[in-house]
Amino acid sequence: MSEIDFTVLSEQAKAYSGFEAEDEALLIAEAERLSPYLQQITDAFYEELQTIPEAAPFLEGRIDALKTTHTAWLNRIFQGPYDADFAQYMHQVGVVHVQVKLPEKFMTSGIGLINKHLIPLLPEIYPQDAAKIGALLKALNAATSYCLLIMLESYRGHELERFMEVTGISRVLYNNLAAAYRSARGQAA
Repeated sequence: MSEIDFTVLSEQAKAYSGFEAEDEALLIAEAERLSPYLQQITDAFYEELQTIPEAAPFLEGRIDALKTTHTAWLNRIFQGPYDADFAQYMHQVGVVHVQVKLPEKFMTSGIGLINKHLIPLLPEIYPQDAAKIGALLKALNAATSYCLLIMLESYRGHELERFMEVTGISRVLYNNLAAAYRSARGQAA
């Protein structure tokens, strides 16, 4: 597997998701206030997942363990710092999902389900504070998108490794072909 520069991956994911320094600071500042609700969000998340027949093989006999891991993961999202170590952690979460052969669509839809259950709680947690709710909506959307982009990189890396394994193409040859393709399209190497 190729070496990943997690600093670069983190910065790219921040740029693509719009996850800005003020979002990071807000989530860290509000972590203690949001933390008591994360188990409730996890419970709702897994209750909903259990209604999806295609998800059953990934959940069977593992709900309690998955809930524990999921709640810890949600807590980590609010702790920061959102740096290379955080990106490496999120990437490893993606690797685990690749290893259990979880379809990529579950990663994407999972972020949607988390937001579905978290966002409606904000008026309860921050009554009469529309400005805080608005800022948190932006920060939560950016943070979960940031995490998703990093986790999905695991899937792309796995697919590339499988492609090279099946075709017998070496990493050097693949990199040269990719650079030639980008050059032909007028893109930076």
